[in-house]
Amino acid sequence: MVLWAAAAVIAGLMVAVWAISVAVRDASIVDILWGFGFVAVAWASLLVTDGHGVRAVLLAAMATTWGLRLAIYLGIRNLGKGEDYRYQSMRRRAGDRFWITSLYRVFGLQGAVMWVVSLPLQLGISEAGRGWAPLWVVGAAVFVVGFGFEAVGDWQLARFKADPASAGQVMDRGLWRYTRHPNYFGDAVAWWGIGLVAASTPIGAIGLIGPAVITLFLLRVSGVPMLERALTKNRTGYADYMQNTSSFIPRRPKA
Repeated sequence: MVLWAAAAVIAGLMVAVWAISVAVRDASIVDILWGFGFVAVAWASLLVTDGHGVRAVLLAAMATTWGLRLAIYLGIRNLGKGEDYRYQSMRRRAGDRFWITSLYRVFGLQGAVMWVVSLPLQLGISEAGRGWAPLWVVGAAVFVVGFGFEAVGDWQLARFKADPASAGQVMDRGLWRYTRHPNYFGDAVAWWGIGLVAASTPIGAIGLIGPAVITLFLLRVSGVPMLERALTKNRTGYADYMQNTSSFIPRRPKA
């Protein structure tokens, strides 16, 4: 039942925000929904599940902490700034039909990915049992590391962009000195932490598909590749930064 409840919640949220995006002509508001959607899935899973144990509450708390921070951060950063260049490009290619094609190309696709990525929440919360498991501690520790990387990386980037002296420069300070994408790295690690907590039960282990999928998307699809194509074209010095700095896993820079 929990899988159907999560699907219904995600579909309802995506359709509602799609309708708003058509009215305001800004499909990029889906990015703000991304974090909040996982919060909704976690709490919907709790509502349709009986006998909540520590694991279920821990998973909901992790998802809520991660999702609300991301939604608030992106809301502050994006609202009132116009549509993101990625969606502008899609709008130009689709022409007058973008209002309807965005329903499945943007909101439908992200909804499907959200359902898969949130599997550890759905399965870990739905599984009955109140026993303690060492994986809870391991998963929680991994989550804290990932959440810290993502939050600190976003904060450092926001400060860098707010400084007029940084205009046109490459962000290579703080965590960004050791990885070109500390926020993406932290995002993936946080979800592996959630997946490990869920994997303390046999059915919850299936949920490890979720962090595997989000890591794949960040590394190969919509995260690192898409952003770096744009930065390489538009930011002087970024190619040198790429040569010296790890793309994902933090390491000491080459020079």
